[in-house]
Amino acid sequence: MSRESEAEPTPHDEPLPGTLPEALRAELIAFRRDLHMHPELGNQEFRTTAAIKARLEKAGLRPQVLATGTGLICDVGTRDDSTPPVLALRADIDALPIPDTKTGVPYRSTVPDRAHACGHDIHTTSVLGAGLVLAELDRQGLLPNPVRLIFQPAEEVLPGGAPDTILSGALEGVGRIIGVHCDPKVDVGRIGLRVGAITSACDRLEVSLDGPGGHTARPHLTTDLVTAAAKVATEVPALLARRVDARAGLAVTWGRLETGHACNVIPQHAELSGTVRCLELGAWREAPDLVHAAIDEVAGMHGAKTVIDYVRGVPPVVNDAAAIDLLATAMTARRGSYAIEDTEQSLGGEDFSWYLEHVPGAMARLGVRTPGDTARLDLHRGDFDADEEAITVAVELFTASALLDGRSG
Repeated sequence: MSRESEAEPTPHDEPLPGTLPEALRAELIAFRRDLHMHPELGNQEFRTTAAIKARLEKAGLRPQVLATGTGLICDVGTRDDSTPPVLALRADIDALPIPDTKTGVPYRSTVPDRAHACGHDIHTTSVLGAGLVLAELDRQGLLPNPVRLIFQPAEEVLPGGAPDTILSGALEGVGRIIGVHCDPKVDVGRIGLRVGAITSACDRLEVSLDGPGGHTARPHLTTDLVTAAAKVATEVPALLARRVDARAGLAVTWGRLETGHACNVIPQHAELSGTVRCLELGAWREAPDLVHAAIDEVAGMHGAKTVIDYVRGVPPVVNDAAAIDLLATAMTARRGSYAIEDTEQSLGGEDFSWYLEHVPGAMARLGVRTPGDTARLDLHRGDFDADEEAITVAVELFTASALLDGRSG
């Protein structure tokens, strides 16, 4: 499916090296399928880490496992005191705790209730492939500057594995970081780009309500926690909508409400769980105080005592304009400008955002839908799958970005 011959001219005099050899392409597909068959949850990715490490070492590289025990970083090329800040390529390596429900494919998950249903196996394989191609270019003297590969664990576990990865030194000497995320709404061979926020902030919210219960015949003598919980569930989101600029997109959505055991007993305890999502970084920083105040206000009207556990998740991924320009130039060099499309801001969260709190960078949406496919598969579903041509596209994007970043530096 490669359209290399159709690519528009690069802004440089000669075409970029570093296209994916067919033999390596086949190897990477096999590597991805092996990961897909053996998914591991966040901070448990020992087999995955070992497989990545072994392949990088086979290529003569020196990967370093993170202090957390899973995940690793690996530099391609030699750094010294005169080396400019390097470009980092980031992949996440963990899977999800859901069953793989696909049928008719030989690489279905062999682990019960575990699946690569978010495409992290594609991300991982793509950065690995890019690293192998760049290592060969470095041996040929064609890599302008070193590049760092980051294979990060636990993206799916709030607040994500990125903070621990950063503490392990992943960003030392890094000047810019890029990554991709599978998008089943975009055809394979294309990427979606956006300057500014491309994902949303996502936090977790746990609320406990308590009060003296009693008989349903005498609710006036009790704290009616069923009513209190229902009011918190319905009125808190509405109240917040009137206290925050609507353009900030602050939204509380409940996923669990539990209370009571008998039809004629008003309970003494109720629990609600949900998420807080926010489109805008400033509002996200204010969200904990705003949410606490709204819950206390509504619950207090019904005499319920509250215990609120507001768990910080991730801020929005805010793409740097210069990094987006780099990705656009790299994709144009490989496949032509037709392969780039605008993308919308998602309400999903991504811990790639933590890297961007330290260095500029950008995340692209990687098309994984086979053209003409009408199945409408989505992320975080047990039947999710990806067109494996996306691996080739991502490797080409990463390698071109590394070469162009080096030339511009």
